[in-house]
Amino acid sequence: MGWPFIGETIGYLKPYSATTIGEFMEQHIARYGKIYKSHLFGEPTILSEEYRWDSREMVYAGFGRRHAQRHEDHLSQLLEQCQAQDSSLAGGREADLASLELLEGELYLCAQDEAKKFTFNLMARHIMSLDPGKPETEQLKKEYITFMKGVVSPPLNLPGTAYRRALKSRSTILKFIERKMDDRIRKVGDQGSEKLEDDDLLGWALKHSNLSKEQILDLVLSLLFAGHETSSVSIALAIYFLQGCPTAVHQLQEEHVEIARAKKEIRRERIELG
Repeated sequence: MGWPFIGETIGYLKPYSATTIGEFMEQHIARYGKIYKSHLFGEPTILSEEYRWDSREMVYAGFGRRHAQRHEDHLSQLLEQCQAQDSSLAGGREADLASLELLEGELYLCAQDEAKKFTFNLMARHIMSLDPGKPETEQLKKEYITFMKGVVSPPLNLPGTAYRRALKSRSTILKFIERKMDDRIRKVGDQGSEKLEDDDLLGWALKHSNLSKEQILDLVLSLLFAGHETSSVSIALAIYFLQGCPTAVHQLQEEHVEIARAKKEIRRERIELG
């Protein structure tokens, strides 16, 4: 479990290559197995190859203590609906175009930063139908960045610490999500839940699930956190490795040309069938 209070935090935060799981994880898995306990950021922690659960209230608001499977089930149902409506790719294209417009005139770009911005815009759109570049989206992004900085900081709830700022930003984010929920419910009024739009996660959860308001807030924050971090890292790594492999880039270009050709053919057949 490491040193008192500090635990094994220093070793856990030691930088490592993005193509490995890190020396800390490798050594612990070799010694204890794929699931093991440790002491990180001042709290007892259970770790595995894929996830980390801890007892801090800030990170998942009890996500690990509740049934994680419930979150996955709701997300799976939403993704099935997105696939059926072919809305995921459309939303990705819109977020992509909006990101490119915001970059107009820039001479130098950081792929990792831009991947994080793009992924956040995409997640915000699919979760709450927020448009990239809008003031409310940018403000939410700012609060989210502050929140993320506190996730891997020592849990010192003192003025001026990253943890204290992250707790404040988490509260701000939850209030933002709650306002969005209340606005949608207020617009529906007496017309019934059938009038609720369900083309994003928030709308789907309000219309089709039996989750409480607190559970929906937990779900939205958890998915925004998890989806953003994993996807942005994957995109940044893809950009990094693809530039060194022209063959893979060419294969991807051919694949996308074929996808575009197939989609045009499908649309043409639908038009002919009326």
